Amino acid sequence: MIYDLAIIGAGSGGLSVAAAATQFGRRVILFEKGKMGGDCLNYGCIPSKALIAAAKQAHAFRTAGKYGISAVEPLVDFKKVHAYVQSVIAAIEPNDSVERFEKLGVKVVLSEARFLDAKTVETSEGVFASKRFVIATGSRAAVPPIPGLTSVPYFTNETIFENTKLPKHFVIIGGGAIGVELAQAYRRLGSDVTIVEAFEPLAKDDPELASIVLDSLRSDGIKILAHTAIKSISKSKSGIAVEIEGHDRVEGSHLLVATGRVANVDGLNLEAAGIAYTSKGITVDKRLRSSQRHIYAIGDVAGGFQFTHVANYHAGLVIRNALFRLPVRNRADIIPHVTFTDPELAQVGLTEAEALKQFGSSVRVVRWPFRENDRAQAEGKTAGLIKAVIGKRGKILGVGIVGGRAGEVIQPWVLAMSEGLKIGSIASMVAPYPTLGDINRRVAVNYFSGLATNPWLRRVIRLLS
Repeated sequence: MIYDLAIIGAGSGGLSVAAAATQFGRRVILFEKGKMGGDCLNYGCIPSKALIAAAKQAHAFRTAGKYGISAVEPLVDFKKVHAYVQSVIAAIEPNDSVERFEKLGVKVVLSEARFLDAKTVETSEGVFASKRFVIATGSRAAVPPIPGLTSVPYFTNETIFENTKLPKHFVIIGGGAIGVELAQAYRRLGSDVTIVEAFEPLAKDDPELASIVLDSLRSDGIKILAHTAIKSISKSKSGIAVEIEGHDRVEGSHLLVATGRVANVDGLNLEAAGIAYTSKGITVDKRLRSSQRHIYAIGDVAGGFQFTHVANYHAGLVIRNALFRLPVRNRADIIPHVTFTDPELAQVGLTEAEALKQFGSSVRVVRWPFRENDRAQAEGKTAGLIKAVIGKRGKILGVGIVGGRAGEVIQPWVLAMSEGLKIGSIASMVAPYPTLGDINRRVAVNYFSGLATNPWLRRVIRLLS
């Protein structure tokens, strides 16, 4: 049998393509060498957010005093925290299971797939041919070549959620989103935590906004060593020792490596299929087609943003293009990302620095602080601000938010940028009161506040009067 569509990788993106294609009557085969649900369900988004939720509850006990409730130090049973994280994974697993997709009509092959040529793949269950392919193999943790690292036990995001013992002193190498999220979660659950970052923590985000998150981490008691080079790592009586240039060495009980991701292209035998790729992933065009136009790559392996929602977005583009021949364009400018710390940090589009570099003096930046939002005051969560970067004629170039539930609050801006709406559309939006989302309307109205003193506009108003 020749399948209409073969998908390599049963993570979020691959599963989305498989479900949609089979519902439209296509013959679909899906290959997965690991766990159904991929990185997000088993090692990433879901377990990390469940751990963060548990840490949030522990933190609430310690900080209840300002609400008139006696603050206490919570008793954390980390084995039960681990069990909770696993229960969340288990609750979602049926949606991504082999059984569900076989009922949908997808043939699922639990095996590694490698190309024999541009139309055929080989697996442990045989050879399969397809008219089109979607490569959705994701990415894995990148392990830096630090002297001594391989001689000590360490966690990555793929193993940390197997841990059932609360670290006494958790040393985290890497100050990106994964590093800071897990640092804060473990600190609030009771670990001492040190972050070691070779550059600036949260360097991909707006520094004005990132600094508020980093201040929050420090106030939680996390030690952050920025612009710090590691000379070597070795075993010690306490567990591990990290030798740092210009500092005393850091000793900890456990070690997490969170220094980025690398695309999963190994073992696919892409050369046999004539598929071009680099160290960043498979090379694709705006339609997500590889150098072989009938073979698509989506999600992390496509070499762009490495987020689950990007894989799902890519899946929709591929379905429209591969099945219906509709023109599509992969737009990186409308992709939001969120760091799920407390406060959360969300961004879509250009940061202030990126916009100024690209558009110069035509850029306007408007801000509105969370302390001026009534819901934030009521909840006692006033740290943070929204920052909108606006171009000529009110075009929204980018928005960054740091504050409570920033990942939810930013979503109207994602829609506005996707649909080409201008800042005036946000200003005219009716937001329910009192909500954190009203901060969107307030910052948009603030953009127009200068009009009140514009002499030409005041002259027009007098004439109309």
